[in-house]
Amino acid sequence: MTQRLVVVLGFLLLCAAQPAAAQEETPPQVRVIVDVSGSMRDNDPDQLAADALELLVTLLPSGTQAGVWTFGEGVSNPLPLGSVDANWRERAMALTPRLEGRDPFTDIEAAVRETVAPEASGEQHLVLLTDGMIDLPPWRGDKPAIDDASRRELLDELAPRLARSEVTVHAIAFSDEADLSLVERLSQQTGGLSAPVRTPEALMGAFLDIVDRIFPSDRAPLRDGGFVIEPGLEGFSALLFRDPSEPPAVLVGPDGRRYTGESPPESARWRHEERYDLIQVPDPEPGQWRLEGEVGRESRVTLVSPLTLQTAPLPGTLYLGFGVPVEAWLSRHGEVLPEEEWPDHLSMSAELRDAEGDIQAATELGARGQRFIGELPAPALTGTAQLAVRADGRGFRRQRVQAVNVQPAVTVEHDVQGGRVVLRAEHPALHHGNTRLHAELQGQRLEAQALDDQRWEINLPVLDESLTQPLMLRGQITLEGRARELRLPRLLLFPEGDTGVDVAEVRPDLAVERFHEAPDPASPSSADTGPDGVARFIALLDRLPQLAQGHWETWQPVLTRWVQAHGRDPRFWAGLMGVVILVVMMRAWRQRRRRARADYREEPHV
Repeated sequence: MTQRLVVVLGFLLLCAAQPAAAQEETPPQVRVIVDVSGSMRDNDPDQLAADALELLVTLLPSGTQAGVWTFGEGVSNPLPLGSVDANWRERAMALTPRLEGRDPFTDIEAAVRETVAPEASGEQHLVLLTDGMIDLPPWRGDKPAIDDASRRELLDELAPRLARSEVTVHAIAFSDEADLSLVERLSQQTGGLSAPVRTPEALMGAFLDIVDRIFPSDRAPLRDGGFVIEPGLEGFSALLFRDPSEPPAVLVGPDGRRYTGESPPESARWRHEERYDLIQVPDPEPGQWRLEGEVGRESRVTLVSPLTLQTAPLPGTLYLGFGVPVEAWLSRHGEVLPEEEWPDHLSMSAELRDAEGDIQAATELGARGQRFIGELPAPALTGTAQLAVRADGRGFRRQRVQAVNVQPAVTVEHDVQGGRVVLRAEHPALHHGNTRLHAELQGQRLEAQALDDQRWEINLPVLDESLTQPLMLRGQITLEGRARELRLPRLLLFPEGDTGVDVAEVRPDLAVERFHEAPDPASPSSADTGPDGVARFIALLDRLPQLAQGHWETWQPVLTRWVQAHGRDPRFWAGLMGVVILVVMMRAWRQRRRRARADYREEPHV
């Protein structure tokens, strides 16, 4: 990480996060755990772990309780827990040369266990920097059995205890060879964030998300190239990302004045770099500010104000099929703002955007007393996302944004050697007492048997491994006295097989499609025996209802999200009508062609 990125991000956080941190009754503790094993030397050749420590040290607000631990075969604490100040930062930066991978083994379980302080009050956030591969010394026992046992102990025993003790683990993986499942599940179970990081830019994004999670702050929403500054703000900091080929953005004040890096607002600081601009404006003029030029989606305007938007704790992991309760309110100097002091026409909403910035789910929050309450609809797609809570009023716009991971409520793994499928409940509320699972394979129903409280297995019949076929998974759950269907991903068995079952027709008389066979030169050509290109297209259209039925569970979330994003665009409906007209015309052409062929009849011959 270059020094200028460290300076920029530290500057941004010091402007924005200190007021939020000051509102905490018991400030959270941040415990940084750095992998110094030999595998990190191979898997992190660019020394991103050292850059990460420098970045995080700079980002931490002054007064935060923080410390640094390192681990390989054993665990060390070169920088004990202490209050972050200039001296603490200097000592932390001096640790960089000691982060080169030297230890021959990697004991992640011991590192996490020994870093936690059971007696600590308040939240503890562990920031784990690793390549995510458990590798214990052979003198402890047979390998890989001891590695597997340590992994199970970490995920099945230690992680749940950490979650109950308000300990959150945020994990950063530095390698394609990392055990990403370990990193993701450890973070997921403790309510933290996880991310694979391979470039300085990805590292910056990951740490911005983690810092936002630990020290939430208010932002002014960027809408239509602008943002609103209400009266009474102490200042704002704008971090504006852009493509290196694009010129810097121009900042336009409410009075129409245009500001650039060469002519910034009075008393403002404007730092210009290759990929972004950072602008700090103290005591800004209230009103609508505008940005001229290309501004990246990761850009943000962070506010410093005694009036803040607050939310009840938001989960770090969301689950397919489960809505998200949301509660929000306005606060001044830590006290809930009474209704009579609200901005005029105040409303609040919540939305979930995926990694591409498209809306997955959205809802309006209803006012109840001095707070706004609602439920965000269940997310439709897995992956990383941004959960934003917004407040809008006359001359007033605020938002809180938190990075989240969206996961299936139940994950599925095909155990080929064991001839079974193993299902695991990832949602903490699901267990064998309230969840019933089964599968459908070639029209046959296969029941799931409980292995333990949150795992099931489905024994498969003897299958041909050269045949690719779908296993349709179904589930029913009962929560809070209400029974409902559980949406599960479809599992494709033997996806590398040479032959595939047509998933649109899962019946006993299964259609079979050959993927890797070249056509027989001696066989009649498609020009002689089959429809031409247009007719083949019409035949495909005829099959669309059947295909849609077979793929509905996969397509429905994508179509829903697409309609939500474009449903108000008249071009969307005009295009859809054009497609319908085209289909009708082509079907009519095909029927006329069939009638013409029927008029010509050839006598049978030998």
